[in-house]
Amino acid sequence: MKKTLLLICLLVSSVLTSFAQEDKRFHRNTYLKVNPTTLINELDIYLEQEISGKLSIELGISGIYTDYPDYVLTKKIDFGQKKPDISTEQFVDGRGLGFRAGVKLYLISRELAPARAAGTYFEPILLYKKVFYPNEDVTINGTGYTNNATKDVYGIQLLVGRQFRKDKLILDPFLGLGIRGKVYQYTTFHGVENNGVQINDGRLVSVLPSLHLGIKIGLNLAR
Repeated sequence: MKKTLLLICLLVSSVLTSFAQEDKRFHRNTYLKVNPTTLINELDIYLEQEISGKLSIELGISGIYTDYPDYVLTKKIDFGQKKPDISTEQFVDGRGLGFRAGVKLYLISRELAPARAAGTYFEPILLYKKVFYPNEDVTINGTGYTNNATKDVYGIQLLVGRQFRKDKLILDPFLGLGIRGKVYQYTTFHGVENNGVQINDGRLVSVLPSLHLGIKIGLNLAR
């Protein structure tokens, strides 16, 4: 029994020592990246922090300066879906913020430079976006009204990519699938017959699969 306990202690000590040596050898890099493929409607900035040779955490923030792509998807492409009662101008001038949090699981450590697939990773991501559409003043039968609307976006993404490093330059192409839920809330006013006014106090929920393909470009902030 004593010999068994001694053997277990020696094995645990050996494992802990190996991890400690690995931690000493491994340099935890920090990467700052942007996604140029989304610049048509938003600026995406990412910060990735390495935890170990095969694990890192990636956080992202988005500044949304137009929601025109969503206008194209919801108003111009018709596959039988319900459409929010939001005007083209409101979509175009929509502003908002987005947040992402992901965990990168590197299938082959990036420290294995000779390996052809080094840097290949799998990354589950949670995201949230909030878009504020500008108020739109309308006049109906000589009376002024104000249309207003917002949108909340919730999503899960499952990405596969490969991160390349060249000195301090980072290239991070990726592709993947996900599911995205959009919740539109709006209050709009419309004229009807007999000089009446119809109030549309609506809430529209849309849940659809999503396809993701792009590349992040950045720098290694480590000295």
